[in-house]
Amino acid sequence: MDHHHSKIKDRTIDELFQAILKLENLEECYRFFEDICTIKEIQSIAQRLQVAKLLKENVKYTQIEEETKASTATISRVNRSLKYGANGYLLILERLGYGDVKREE
Repeated sequence: MDHHHSKIKDRTIDELFQAILKLENLEECYRFFEDICTIKEIQSIAQRLQVAKLLKENVKYTQIEEETKASTATISRVNRSLKYGANGYLLILERLGYGDVKREE
């Protein structure tokens, strides 16, 4: 796996990600993220993942807006990241089992 030379890489961010990798279960994630983020921040990050999942399933923008309450701007941004980003969404969606799912109409 090639080490993606990220635009954001620095020592403090390394440390944050090391911390996240030390979390062992959902409850620990809740505890850590509740302390370190605002509820709003956690919700927007979670929303982006939902949007990415639905885009991967070829769901239409209008339906994604309805299901996730995300703005069209957010949906476009996530779509851009899915297509031209660091492949981070694809990596995690595959691990979550959303490989090449097509949603049943």
